[in-house]
Amino acid sequence: MAMIIKNNMPAKNTLNQLDKNDKALAKSLKKVASGMKINSAADDASGYAISEKMRVQIQGLDQDYDNTQTGASLLKVASGGLQSSVDVLRTLKQKAIDAANDTNTDADRATIQKEIDQAIDQLDENAEVTYNGKTMLDGSHNNEVYQPGTRTTFTNESLDPATSQIDAITDLKDFAGRSLGIMSDSKIEISTVYQGRTVTRTLDPVGTEMLQDMINHALPVPATPPAMVSIIGGDDYIGSDRVNNVVRTASGNVAMNIAAADAGVDHQLSGVTFKVVNSDGTLNRTANDVLNNFSETIRAQDPSPDNAFVFHIGTKANQSLKIGFEDMRSYALGLRTSAGKTISVLTQQDANAAINVFDNALAKVLNQQTEVGSVLSRMDYTGDNITTASENTQASESVIRDADMAKEMTAYTKNNVLKQASQSMLAQANQNSSSVLSLLQ
Repeated sequence: MAMIIKNNMPAKNTLNQLDKNDKALAKSLKKVASGMKINSAADDASGYAISEKMRVQIQGLDQDYDNTQTGASLLKVASGGLQSSVDVLRTLKQKAIDAANDTNTDADRATIQKEIDQAIDQLDENAEVTYNGKTMLDGSHNNEVYQPGTRTTFTNESLDPATSQIDAITDLKDFAGRSLGIMSDSKIEISTVYQGRTVTRTLDPVGTEMLQDMINHALPVPATPPAMVSIIGGDDYIGSDRVNNVVRTASGNVAMNIAAADAGVDHQLSGVTFKVVNSDGTLNRTANDVLNNFSETIRAQDPSPDNAFVFHIGTKANQSLKIGFEDMRSYALGLRTSAGKTISVLTQQDANAAINVFDNALAKVLNQQTEVGSVLSRMDYTGDNITTASENTQASESVIRDADMAKEMTAYTKNNVLKQASQSMLAQANQNSSSVLSLLQ
């Protein structure tokens, strides 16, 4: 072998190998110290990009879970206010039933009226419940309601589907085709609560009057146009909802509808009550049960923009839940006039009419409570789903990025030994070159 000193190739080769081993050892040391096999894009460009996307996804999912928790907290506050209103309305109905009993004197009813006034005031306080400064049940966070708003509509599907407005009252039949037993010498008292005021009118005797005549007698005040309209016969059409979608009867059959003539809360009907009295003064219970089997199918609402609450529960845009809160104040529930006067139970007739009004108001509150409960239930499922998704994404990211410590320690030990070996060999290579000096002595 030639003895040269200008280019010590064994030493240079050994130095290059030492550099490689030193870099490999540094990488192994970094992986062991960080616990990750990918510490930068240089380690694995595609794996690094996928891992970073997963980390963004995980952070988004964690925030989604926080959003579901705060959203659920808001809904629980609203649910508490609604539950309090349900309790109040339950008491109000009890008081109305008490006032409708003629064992009470007018003075007794006046006392009951005071209790009712206070309870109705409490409904307004319940509607002012807030979360983070946002009032929830006063109608300020309702869904969008198209112009001109909706009008109150009560629907009765207990009459014979073949019933029309020109049928004689004495010919009325129930859904099964059985006569209601209304005679020509009977009388009908019709109590209507319109704009919070109770008006009772009497059709006496029934005679040969038609069904539309009975409805006309239910008008709370003589008005042009009338405050109420009736739709009977034709098809299963009831009216339009807040976004102008057609509302039809649940059974698909023709039904009797009584609706406010105008849209909006200011023109709402709170309730209509029919009382059929036989000529001997007894009540026609069959006719009363059928004629009073109304349910509110469309609730009066004023036009409003879309101010519903939106809970963002996804990692992408528009992955959200949405809920609007209708107006739960006493005026919107039909229990108070625009002048602030509460519904009356000062007479037996007023108290009897108030029972249906409180039933309708309770149905409104319960409908909102049901919607809140359903969204709360979905929030629970959503939270569980988000937690599972976050765990699975974390596990996937771990597979890509986390280091196998046993494997990395093995690599570290190997690289450390190789580095030390390279250092020893470099020293030996340098020692071989120095032997040339012996020739120069």
